[in-house]
Amino acid sequence: MSSEAIAEKSRAGDFWDGVRLSTPVVVASAPFAMLFGALAVDNGFSVFEATLMSAAVYGGASQMVGIELFGQHVAPWLIVLSIFAVNFRHVLYSAGIGRRISHWPVVQQVLGYFILTDPQYAISERKAEAGQDVSFVWYLGLGLPVYVFWVVETALGAYFGRLISNTHSLGIDFLLPIYFFGLVMGFRKRPLWLPVVVVSAVASIIAYKTVGSPWHVSIGAVAGVLLAVILPPHHSGVGTKPGVEAEEQP
Repeated sequence: MSSEAIAEKSRAGDFWDGVRLSTPVVVASAPFAMLFGALAVDNGFSVFEATLMSAAVYGGASQMVGIELFGQHVAPWLIVLSIFAVNFRHVLYSAGIGRRISHWPVVQQVLGYFILTDPQYAISERKAEAGQDVSFVWYLGLGLPVYVFWVVETALGAYFGRLISNTHSLGIDFLLPIYFFGLVMGFRKRPLWLPVVVVSAVASIIAYKTVGSPWHVSIGAVAGVLLAVILPPHHSGVGTKPGVEAEEQP
């Protein structure tokens, strides 16, 4: 077998490995994509407009906030600001994942940042920490199915909207929080994981009760980042080698 054939087979394997890891995300996010489509139509969107919003914005929580504000006929600048507040965490994700994909060509990096989601970041970060390369093909296999199904399921939800009018009655609205909880637990071996999680959670709850949604998401994230920043580098895990626990470092 030639070296080109071996390389091609390796790339195909990387892609399908990413697809396999994307399956739980696709399943967990499906009810929310369909619910968004249904709610968007209820708020005056056409099926095409709802689908286009999912394809262009591609941010579940921020899309929900957007259509809720559209329905209240608030000022456009406030809608944009609210969506930015919800998606601010992606600024932090981009800063973190940037060091993992800096060797990609610019066009690939742009696409990588566009399909970057919470699970996309968490799974990629774990792969990098294990000392494995985050290749573009693997990353695309992980992110592309989630994006495609999100857009398709939005269209289905918009078209057959009233079939899923209340996910709370079925309990399927709890699938995604459970999945996110699993992602957070995947980082539990990191130094000071528990203090950062606790501080972020407390700050988010206080912000939710005082400032309100959607600002509590960004405030909780910033609180966790600030705690990590003010702690000594050797305690915060800075300089830890991939796949090596911090306590093993000098």
